[in-house]
This record gives sequence, C-alpha cells and structure tokens, in this order.
Amino acid sequence: MWHDGSCPGSGRRRRAAARPGAVRLGALAGGLAASLLVVSACGSGGSTGSAAGGAATSAAPAANVLGPVAKAAGAPVRIGVISDGKSPIIDQSVEFDVAKATVGYLNEHRSGIAGRPIELVTCEALSDPAKTADCANQMIEQNAVAVVVGGVAAQESAWTPLHDAGVPVVLYSASTPALLGDAKSTYVLADPNFGVIGLPLELAKKTGSKKVTAVVIDVPAAKGVLEASAPAAFKKAGIDFKMVAVAPGTADMTPQMQPIAAGGGEVFILGNDAFCISALNGLKAVGFTGPISAIVQCITDATRTAVSGSVLKGINIAATAPLGTDNPSTTLFNTVAATYGKGIDTSKIAGLNTFMAVAGLQAALTGLTGDVTPATVNAAIKAMKKTELPGSGGQQFQCGGTAVPASPASCVSGGLITTLDGKGQPTAYAVAGA
Repeated sequence: MWHDGSCPGSGRRRRAAARPGAVRLGALAGGLAASLLVVSACGSGGSTGSAAGGAATSAAPAANVLGPVAKAAGAPVRIGVISDGKSPIIDQSVEFDVAKATVGYLNEHRSGIAGRPIELVTCEALSDPAKTADCANQMIEQNAVAVVVGGVAAQESAWTPLHDAGVPVVLYSASTPALLGDAKSTYVLADPNFGVIGLPLELAKKTGSKKVTAVVIDVPAAKGVLEASAPAAFKKAGIDFKMVAVAPGTADMTPQMQPIAAGGGEVFILGNDAFCISALNGLKAVGFTGPISAIVQCITDATRTAVSGSVLKGINIAATAPLGTDNPSTTLFNTVAATYGKGIDTSKIAGLNTFMAVAGLQAALTGLTGDVTPATVNAAIKAMKKTELPGSGGQQFQCGGTAVPASPASCVSGGLITTLDGKGQPTAYAVAGA
C-alpha cells in the first residue's frame, strides 16, 4: 500500500533538475482512501507514475523570492512533525528535510509564531502503528503546541492521542471520517472530495454538460464515496449523474462504453491505471468525443504507453499543488529548499505537501499574540481570516468548519485542475471549486 516518493510506475527516482514543465502526476490529488488507491507521499488520495521530472526551477534571486528578513526572537515554540521517515517499505524522509528547511525560512523571514522562533520536534513512525502512537505521545511529553502529521501509514494512530490531549493536528490530507468530522482540533489542508466529485462537477459546469457518467472500478471502497455524496451534489447543480461499475480486470470495455457514448455528456473515470487504460481505449473504440475527467491514479507511464496521445490530450485531472510548473508557489518552495536545506529532492510531492502544512500552520497563526499553548493555537486557527495557502498555487484556506461544512476539519474548499497535453503531461493549473 505504501511506497517511496518516486511513485508507482516510475521505474526509478527522478531528480528535480529535469526539464521544466514536466511533473510527477503524484502532485495531483484524488482524496479517496481505498484499498484500490495508493495513499502515500504522492499526495492526498494517491499517486501515479512519474513524468519526466520534478518541480521547475527559477532564476529569481533568493532574496526577492523569500522576502525581507523578519527574524523571530525570544523563547522558542515547539512544533511537532510525525513522518514514517525511512522504513523498509517507504522513504518519507523528505518530509523531515522539508520541515526543517521550512522552519528556517519561517524563523528568518516570517517572524516564526507570535514573533518567537519555531523549534522543530520530529519523530519517525516507520509505518508502524504502535510506533506512530508512541510518536504522538512523545509530542505531548515534549510540549509541542501543534503537530503536523505527514503521509503516515497509521494516520489515526498518530491523531488519536494528540486529539485526546487537545493538541492541534495539521494534516495535508485525510480521508478518515473521524478526522474529517472533528471540529475540535483537527485541520486538513485538502478538500477530501474534490478529486472524485468536485472535478467532474466543475468540468460539467465549464463545458455545459448536463450529464456525467462515472465509470468506476467495481470495488466497494471506490463505489462508496460516489454513492454517498455524488448524487446529491450533481442534483443540486442540475446535472444528471449515473454510475457504471465495471469489474476489475475487464480488458475490453467496448460493450460498457457503447451506451455511454450514445448517451453523450461527460465521462469521469475512477480506477487504477490498468482499469483506466481499458476504459479510455474503450471510449476511443466507440468514437466518444465528449469531455473526460479522471482521478490521478489513471495517468501513469503505463497509461501514456497504452493510450494514444489524441485520447490523453484534453483529459482533466485534479491537483492539490502545482508541482512541476514554474509558478510563484513552486518557486518559493524550491528557493526555501535550496536556501535552508541540502540536497532536497523537490520533485517529491510529499515535500511540497509538508511545506504547505508547516507554512500553512504558521500562516493560520498570524494573529496569535501572547501565550502560545495548544489551547491558544487552537483558538487562533479557528479565528483565522481566509488567506492564501503557501505552496498551493493560489488556493485560499480558512479553518474552523466553514470551508467544507460536511467535513468540519477541512480548511480548503476545491482544488486545482489541470488539462493533460498530448503526452499525458499536465499543463497550467487553475483554482476551481472554491
């Protein structure tokens, strides 16, 4: 289920020096936690195979990108970071490297937290539930005022002790109902449903489609998220919604695609790459020409090989971060990594997600003054004004239960959408669904 930041299908780990414009589609997010999907360093909800490189670099002087010096001073404030680190089944160590670099930047250019320097407390969970829970207890013992939980395998094992102790928990993504439903002290920086409901809905609105057919791999975890929320969301928008479940391993989907093509509208595909290859080739075989959207797991190197560029071109994919393009968010991230880190592989989405979480926590606490405790941090986050989430490509965030009312812990509504080119690579990103 878990793997290193190179993402499935990549064949080898890529470095950030690759050509600008290419991107790991692991930067794109689906938000679906299911046995079908790989929930990992590649973002909230999943990953895909690599493209030809990582985040684009910028020639802008570091001083111009980082902004004026505004050093923190006084007694330090402890912030925790829990990551699986480097275990036998995953290498998430980039999360620690990026967290350290981000803290360096925040202490020197963003006045830390309440004007005081951030002291980073870290714990390596090693993909072990018991160790993960122990890490959470260590954070409590070391008086961390808030904890960022990375892409850990046993996310709830980290969250439960911290939640019970009243320590604010920040996650760059989550899909567990207990976490998303918590209005007390949990803050999630990705819309849990955008990749599987918001994306096809936004595309339908953009294209004027009055009907969306979801082609879904026939497993309970995949069908469940759509059955629970999609019908009401599409009905509210005045768009017909139909779900067609197809058995895993179906090599030829032409029979299933024929009535879909005849009915017109938009097609949304939810499945792994092998499933999506069959669906896309089936749509091509029946001459479907309507708009297509898909979860990120669809687009891997295998997909790019097995599906023609004419079909891939124009497919819409959801994203949580604009990794791989030269834009203000990735320019800032790359500059922070180069200035305050050493040898950080900025092509890994886990790194950018960690930057978003740590810098986002600091941004949420801009108005905090006086004592810095779990209670005052929690109150300040809930009282924050809507602001841009660092590293997110222009997305706004506001915690406190207003972003996604059905998921009180969510701080972001919507996400990014990118359109694939003829090589199956993303192009520009646009904020949508906010």
